[in-house]
Amino acid sequence: MLRASRHRPGPRGQSREAGEGQQGGGGRKEGRGRGRTSLDPQRSSSQTGSNSAGCSLKRCPRRGTRTMALCGKSWLANEGSKHLCLLFWFSLNVGLFWKTFLLYYHGPQYYYLHQMLGLGLCISRASASVLNVNCSLILLPMCRILLAFLRGSQKVASRKTRRLLDKSKTFHVTCGVTICVFSGLHVAAHLVNVLNFSMNYTEEFLALNAASYRGEDPRKLLFTTVPGLTGVLMVLVLFLMCTASTYAIRLSDYDIFWYTHNLFFVFYVLLMVHVSGGVLKYQINLEEHPPGCFHPNTSLQEDIPVPGSFEEPFPEYSPEAFPPEPEQFVEKNFVGICTEEPKFQSHFPETWLWISGPLCLYCAERLYRYFRSNKPVTIVSVISHPCNVLELRMRKENFKARPGQYIILHCPRASALESHPFTLTMCPTDTKATFGVHLKIVGDWTERFQDLLLLHSRQNTEILPNFHQRNYPKVYVDGPFGSPSEESLNYEVSLCVAGGIGVTPFASILNTLLDDWQCYKLRRLYFIWVCREIQSFLWFADLLCMLHNKLWQENRPDYINIQLYLSQTDGIQKTIGEKYQVLNSRLLIGRPHWKLLFDEIAKCNRQKTVGVFYCGPNEISKVLHKLSNSNNSYGTRFEYNKESFS
Repeated sequence: MLRASRHRPGPRGQSREAGEGQQGGGGRKEGRGRGRTSLDPQRSSSQTGSNSAGCSLKRCPRRGTRTMALCGKSWLANEGSKHLCLLFWFSLNVGLFWKTFLLYYHGPQYYYLHQMLGLGLCISRASASVLNVNCSLILLPMCRILLAFLRGSQKVASRKTRRLLDKSKTFHVTCGVTICVFSGLHVAAHLVNVLNFSMNYTEEFLALNAASYRGEDPRKLLFTTVPGLTGVLMVLVLFLMCTASTYAIRLSDYDIFWYTHNLFFVFYVLLMVHVSGGVLKYQINLEEHPPGCFHPNTSLQEDIPVPGSFEEPFPEYSPEAFPPEPEQFVEKNFVGICTEEPKFQSHFPETWLWISGPLCLYCAERLYRYFRSNKPVTIVSVISHPCNVLELRMRKENFKARPGQYIILHCPRASALESHPFTLTMCPTDTKATFGVHLKIVGDWTERFQDLLLLHSRQNTEILPNFHQRNYPKVYVDGPFGSPSEESLNYEVSLCVAGGIGVTPFASILNTLLDDWQCYKLRRLYFIWVCREIQSFLWFADLLCMLHNKLWQENRPDYINIQLYLSQTDGIQKTIGEKYQVLNSRLLIGRPHWKLLFDEIAKCNRQKTVGVFYCGPNEISKVLHKLSNSNNSYGTRFEYNKESFS
């Protein structure tokens, strides 16, 4: 449910318009912050205050620099665990496909069925085994409470393991693509099977036939049998879900994606019914009737045509997967007399075994979330910020959250069905129960929500006090849920980069540090914020100034390094505001030179591990991800963490 579209608030309050932090337009212009800041910590502290974090970062014009080479150690730290899990998942799928294919190709219990259907049987069953495992795994990344518990649990002490949870959405998409691909293969194989059922019909094996007579219209088998009809409906549902999940659809109208994706419940109901049809059967009396043996009480009538596939020499079948000596197999199995007719039976639906556990877990979690969020929150205040941003402060009994987490808001008066995720910008603490979010007004839902919250939303209303509480609509909160930004406090050194409204996960981090920074492992924080509009910095200007003053009073001006970038300007020198001189001295016109920034951080933190956290447009993310995997001459390792933004 991480989303951003023209009609939607972005992921957890970060809209597509978080491109405010995008590196767009006009190149870097020399303005405020022009030139370089000294690398001498003492001199830097006296000149620029707390902008020195051990040693200050260079602020210099853009210029060509050599490309950083890929570092194997950094790549393994950022990508190794992910690719290892993908390799295990890929091996599981390949192994299941191949094992099932061989079972239906060589297994003696499927001899007569294979003679009738050919390779279509093997491919359809092999692809079904892949679909079973992926239809079960695809639900696990959507169990948000489970993921949040594992992320915050002391049982998962490894940071690498916790970081794998950040890839849950990627794994969900990977399983979804696999389901689409193998569903196509499964459907194609069954179309061949339906045709073979009709063409190879024989009265010798009535229990094995799905067709009622030879030459029966295959379309009748598709639309009049339970497996056929449910299969057609599942294909339609899957087609709607897949096409609506494309980036173009999500970008143009998120409603289509949201509503069609909730058809997954219909898909799973159809799947449970689909596998209970029992069309494909296996032989159960192999000892009394070895495949291909001669039964003296059976005689073929001359007027009953024998399918050509049954006139061919019998292949070499054996109870073993690969019979060592075909001659012995023929002697034992084909030379002899059967004691009875072959008997066939439908399989127990294995799909139920695969998906029942994850499906029950997901349904139980959704039920728990429903009861947990059925009590409306108390709205404390609503603040209208510049650049169409709304701040909502709330209270809820027994609500606890960690910095970096997000919640899902639901307002029935704005929309009966829609719910949207927003990152917490203020978390409840032991001394205050208030928590808050910032919403970017970019679509129809946020516009309706704003109109309900603000009495005069078009007149830049600042704060609505508590005596207006009766006018507030009922708002329900589901969560909190985990996000990658939670790990920023678990590094000794962290680099937090925000693009536009993507600053929201880091605002909760800064608020937490303002309350108490000494209880966390974090000892140095680099905070980079890129915006297109100068007024966007006012969202958290007071917070940044208060944190700066607190650290100065506690003699730790090197704890945080703040750099603000205004990526687009009309050439006029701009300031955030007269009362924000601390931030004005850290305001740069243009775009960050990411490679120089990484070089300086590596130089100031030799032989250390730096956590890189980013939330914003994908263009910047690609650059940061590449630099995190690159080599440096100081032995510094960068571990990249990204908020999902799509």
